[in-house]
This record gives sequence, structure tokens and C-alpha cells, in this order.
Amino acid sequence: MTAVQTSASCPVTVAIATTGRRGIVGQTIAYLASLNDPPDRVIASIAHPEDIDSSGLPTLPFPLVVLTGPKGSSAQRNTVLDAERDCALILFVDDDFLIADGYISALRRLFTTHREVVMSTGRVLADGIHGPGITHDEALRVLADAPATPPVPQARDEYSVYGCNMAIRVSTLVENPERFDENLPLYAWLEDMDLCRRMARYGRIVRDESLLGVHLGTKTGRSTGVLLGYSQVANPVYLIRKGSVRPAPMLKLMMKNILSNLAKSLWPEPWIDRSGRMRGNMIALGDLLRGRCAPARILELR
Repeated sequence: MTAVQTSASCPVTVAIATTGRRGIVGQTIAYLASLNDPPDRVIASIAHPEDIDSSGLPTLPFPLVVLTGPKGSSAQRNTVLDAERDCALILFVDDDFLIADGYISALRRLFTTHREVVMSTGRVLADGIHGPGITHDEALRVLADAPATPPVPQARDEYSVYGCNMAIRVSTLVENPERFDENLPLYAWLEDMDLCRRMARYGRIVRDESLLGVHLGTKTGRSTGVLLGYSQVANPVYLIRKGSVRPAPMLKLMMKNILSNLAKSLWPEPWIDRSGRMRGNMIALGDLLRGRCAPARILELR
């Protein structure tokens, strides 16, 4: 029998870790305020006071909490996990991810219907990360043409969630205090997969087709090509050694990125620093041969 979902019985917090993109995060929070189905609470986890301008926001139908802590995706998300215990679900979204109206209610349905689910992700209708990016207005048009939200969860098991929209059952974290790995600094590439594989010990990791959204893939404020290129090698190696992921998929992903950067470095896409990524790949491979390859090395390469 399906449980009755109410905000009181299953409060949802939307959490956004952001830095250096105050205009983008402000636009996303204003969008959340425009929904007929808004979250119960929004947290902006920032590294510097200038990362958000609360005075420029419209009247909000939910409390907005701003938390300041160490810089880095993992660290900023952990700041949220350490502070938020009063909700049932935390939905982490990128500062340029727009959820469809109905996402929050569908999320409540998923987690109350399927008590064994501990993390979820949704269906990305359009993803600007694979191209030059999608404007806010373009994303709104995609969402306006989106199919109706299915009345029941459409969940299937996944190896990992997609970090631009991932929900976590808070009670599981209270009982099993897992955290994002802060040894993966700054952009923290693959921190979502690492946490998923550890959380999979406690329940199901799913993708629900009724959770719809658009990822703008905005290019400003992201890691430079060299840093991301280094992380494309160092982070998979670190996670394999850590034992949280299967070696074969990680090695395949690492080689795919290296070969892609190599092949496209002569004719790169205007929105991707292929030469920088290739240089970062080579530095990381050299460090691997020297026995000093580690994710935190990107802090020395900035």
C-alpha cells in the first residue's frame, strides 16, 4: 500500500553547493521559488560571502539558509550533511540544474513507496555539459514541453547517480555517517559515484524516470582544463585503491577520457580546453609512474 506523501511527513531540502557563480545560483533559487511544487527548504553552501546575493532574490515560499565552509564540492556538500538533520530527504542539485515542477512530490513518492531506496537521481531532459551549454530560457522551454510527471515512481537500479541531481535519505546517513570524500578537492570529480557505492551497502541506488530536470552545463566558474585533466586520471586511481569502485569501469572511463582529449586536442570544441585536459592527463600519468599521483595534487597545479 502506497504511503500518503505530505510535506510534513517527508520534508525535502534542496541543497546547492556553489562558488563564484552568484548570478547563476540566484537565478536557480528564484526559479525554485516560482514552482507550484517547491521544496520545504533550500540551503546554499558557499565558500565566500560574495558567492550569493540574497538581497536580489524575490520573496521565497521556503526558508533559505546560507552555510559557509571550506571550498570544494565534497567539503561544501558535507557542510550541508553536518547541518541538516530535520528533513527526510536532501536533494543536491548543481547551481545550474532546474527541476521540473512536480519533481519534489515525485521524490517524496519514490522514497515513501520504496523504503529500501537510499539514493536517487532523475531523468535529465537536456544536458548542456556535453555541448556549449544551455541558457536559462532554453531550459525553461524544454521543461515547458516536458511530458507529464508519471503518477507512480519509475525506478530502476543504477551503479551511480548523476551528481547534478541526487537525493539522499537522511535517516540512512544518521545511522551510517557516510560523507563525500574531501580527499577529492575542488570540483571533486567522481565524488558522487564514490558515495553511491558506499551507500549501496545500505539500500538501493536508483534512477527514477518521473524525476525530470534540465542541466544547463554553464561553463563559467568550473575547474581549468589542466586540473580536470589531472583529476580524470588521479581520481579513478585513488578510488580503485580505496576500494569503493570496481576497477574495470574506472580504468575504462580513464582511458576513454585520455583518448578523447588526445584525439580532439588538434581540433578542440570551443567550449572545452582539450589541450589543458591533455596536459593534466600527462602530468597525472607521470606522477603515477613516480608513485606520487593523488587527487590533492591539483591544489599545487592551480
